[in-house]
Amino acid sequence: MSENHESGLEAGYDYQGRKVVAVLASDLGAGTAMNVMGHLSVSLGAYADGALMGRHPLLDGSGVEHTGIARYPIIVTKVKRSRLRRLIDDARGTPGLLLCDYPEEMLATGHDDELADALAGRSEESLSYLGAVLYGESSEVDRLTGKFTLWR
Repeated sequence: MSENHESGLEAGYDYQGRKVVAVLASDLGAGTAMNVMGHLSVSLGAYADGALMGRHPLLDGSGVEHTGIARYPIIVTKVKRSRLRRLIDDARGTPGLLLCDYPEEMLATGHDDELADALAGRSEESLSYLGAVLYGESSEVDRLTGKFTLWR
């Protein structure tokens, strides 16, 4: 990674050029929604390109380091599960877009091996999704999620 990238100063950085939109099923309670969002956030952080994150470390006036945040907007929305399903299908067919999804089996299993077995035993068409995160060019993310209701 170049020093300019680490400092967030590379030429052409456009805050509005890319974005992250999380889409949660509208019937989730707050606790479940937070759990889904937490797992999706970790997945996004693990699999996104290096351009997602801003400067690291950030130093305050006392010299204490802070990890920093994503350099692009993050918006959390909600839709009915049937609409979430269509979004995931559409996002899978969109080049250059990172999709992190959260099938209901992720909530119903205890550990990674159980999850892998549960998913292997189901067809994708039979899965019910509780959430998804999309990361990519703002125009593509907006095309897919632009009319969704903000999570409140």
